[in-house]
Amino acid sequence: MNGSSPSLADQPTTLSPPITLSRDVAEALQSHRPVVALESTIITHGMPFPQNLEMARQVEADCRAGNAEPATIALLDGEILVGMSAEQLERLANAPAPMKLSRADLGFALAMGRSGGTTVSATMICAALAGIEVFATGGIGGVHRDGQDSLDISADLDELARTAVTVVCAGAKAILDLPRTLEYLETRGVPVLGYQTDHLPAFWSRESPWRLPMRADTPAQIAAVMLARQRLGLGGGVLVTNPIPADDEIPYETMAILVEEALQDAKRQRVEGKAVTPFLLSRLLTLSEGQSLTANIALVRNNVRLGAAIACALAEKKGSTP
Repeated sequence: MNGSSPSLADQPTTLSPPITLSRDVAEALQSHRPVVALESTIITHGMPFPQNLEMARQVEADCRAGNAEPATIALLDGEILVGMSAEQLERLANAPAPMKLSRADLGFALAMGRSGGTTVSATMICAALAGIEVFATGGIGGVHRDGQDSLDISADLDELARTAVTVVCAGAKAILDLPRTLEYLETRGVPVLGYQTDHLPAFWSRESPWRLPMRADTPAQIAAVMLARQRLGLGGGVLVTNPIPADDEIPYETMAILVEEALQDAKRQRVEGKAVTPFLLSRLLTLSEGQSLTANIALVRNNVRLGAAIACALAEKKGSTP
């Protein structure tokens, strides 16, 4: 043979199971540099175009500014992408009828060649398969209102109990039953850390009435918790709840009124299942006169910055471990 085989810089890396790493993500993982996973349902179902694309580009830039490599995760035409090109991001943001992919949907979408955005649970699965330990998102799913009767509980919660990825969020989405969500996480053995706070953030609001069992004040402390759990062989993830910046929050009392109105609208229109969350977010956008979207973007960026700091602290601690 005259030539040499293609180098890593020339092509993406495909793993088995079928996950395609972008060149930049593959190189970062191979050199043990910090990487932060990013979910994609906020692109496909959380925001309208073109704000969804602008936000996706911005949070990737925020991650790189924090010295970590962003790994946006999604499915395009039945291919699981861990790290996306600019062209792929734009295709996803404009995808017609994309699926909302949780643990239950991932295998189906892969087999059927579908496109879609990964929820927290699906993103955790793909991140763990790729070897990424930190994941930043907006808010996790949880126990839905009246969940004690409907048993409508997000797969995100069980995924946190089984998959060893640290998830940085602004709490569970405030459209959910927050105290029951906390109770379910405790039952499943998931550590819930408040970042520089003693109270559960309520997504658009810095605080809710519910206290948290644990607090961490630095990214290094969170990285230390991750390593301690690994040494103990505990498995499962860590949930880090990070309050939205004060200048961007909508007070809890204000949002509680709007959420209740949106919930009543959903009941009247008989919105059910996976359609509930997108409907409520869209309705709240109208009721808040756009403030909920502005706050949503601010909290996602804030979480990505913290995620990058945690990934850097984790890489530093691992580098100093004999």
